[in-house]
Amino acid sequence: MPHSVSYPEVQLFIDGQWRGGSDHGGAPASENVINPATEEVLGTLAHASRTDLDAALAAAEKGFAVWRHTPAHERYKIMRKAAELLRERHEAISTLMTLEQGKPLPEARVETLAAADIIDWFAEEGRRQYGRLIPARAAGVQQVVHREPVGVVAAFTPWNFPINQAVRKVSAALAAGCAVILKGPEETPASCAELVRAYADAGVPAGVVNLVFGVPAEISQYLIPHPVVKKISFTGSTVVGKQLAALAGAHMKRVTMELGGHAPAVVFEDADVEVAIKLLSGAKFRNAGQVCVSPTRFLVHEDLYARFVDGFTEAVQGMKVGNGLEDGVRMGPLANPRRVEAMEALTADALAKGATLHTGGSRIGNKGYFFAPTVLTGLSPDARILNEEPFGPVVPIMPFTSTEAVIAEANRLPYGLAAYAYTTSSARADEFARRVESGMVSINHHGLALPEVPFGGIKDSGYGSEGGTEAMEAYVNTKFVTQLGV
Repeated sequence: MPHSVSYPEVQLFIDGQWRGGSDHGGAPASENVINPATEEVLGTLAHASRTDLDAALAAAEKGFAVWRHTPAHERYKIMRKAAELLRERHEAISTLMTLEQGKPLPEARVETLAAADIIDWFAEEGRRQYGRLIPARAAGVQQVVHREPVGVVAAFTPWNFPINQAVRKVSAALAAGCAVILKGPEETPASCAELVRAYADAGVPAGVVNLVFGVPAEISQYLIPHPVVKKISFTGSTVVGKQLAALAGAHMKRVTMELGGHAPAVVFEDADVEVAIKLLSGAKFRNAGQVCVSPTRFLVHEDLYARFVDGFTEAVQGMKVGNGLEDGVRMGPLANPRRVEAMEALTADALAKGATLHTGGSRIGNKGYFFAPTVLTGLSPDARILNEEPFGPVVPIMPFTSTEAVIAEANRLPYGLAAYAYTTSSARADEFARRVESGMVSINHHGLALPEVPFGGIKDSGYGSEGGTEAMEAYVNTKFVTQLGV
């Protein structure tokens, strides 16, 4: 049974070897990993010291010298093997993810298996990083464009999707011929470590993929300015992302930033309201709402508003909340006590400003980081939840009267990661897609984050893509060579 999987003591992976953290000068060399459903200690996690980071940098530099000259077809075969190892091991890995992150086991399985598909896709894409020949203006001149791997990549990945976010960064880098130092998530490290193990066991040369954990600010402050590192990829909050982007900019490092969002979900008057309720309730409470592209501002036309609120509330009340390893659980705990406190504060603020609570609104029980799925209406425009990314299972629902008004509300915030709409009018769908300020738009379904499609935002939600052919661009340098024949 997968539920009997034992949680490991998670180590660093540097230069092809699993190892503990070295001397930290008296600072803690490890930390406990907590089960968010039970608040019990699962195991310990090694922390990287400055010495460990130097070892990872040296290993990555050495690994890059080998990997960049490994033929693309050989890189492809190794990556495909890593994908197959993930599939073979997915049940045990998914259980580890549920233990440390809290999401229901079926969601963890989807994430792990999707990671294998992402590796496959990037492996294939790596074989298609073509240059081009440009016709010359003079006889005897050859003009060639080469695409070369950028170098060593420092990748920073979050706790909400321990594998999903890391696998995009590492796979794009490997497919392009780069080496990687992955700063994994300290709260959810074991499943991320199993991803790295799959790459290593598949035959990725020593030093090409390295995994470190520790104090995030200390690691980023050391790795980003380091001359060995040529590319930064970060997924996390907008506040931290801006700080890291500024640090990278000071050293002219190439950067991909996938930051926060506050996605509008618009239900127009001609929408199929039952479909909208079903899909939005499923999408909103996936991973307890701890998803950067989660629908977070529900904007429903006044003609459907009462019907939508009643139907959505009923759907939410029928959800089973509990330990993600239990059968039938639709939503697990939040990842840490900070998220519970944030949900309590956002809900209290909304209610203090006149909002109506339809269901939820409080912590569940006194053990584990559970917060009830919550529905709010009648919100004041200055309610914090309408202006700050909630990143949790609280839903504000607001009515609108016109397309102009709802587009204005959708574009009001500085975020621009994802946006959703429901309508049976192709003209309205086209108008929404054209006018909404968002890096990704999904209409009448939730079709984001497939390996082959772009994934990224605009405005304060970041820049660059972690999906589709666009994802490879940040990991290669373009070199133009013009030569007069001799």
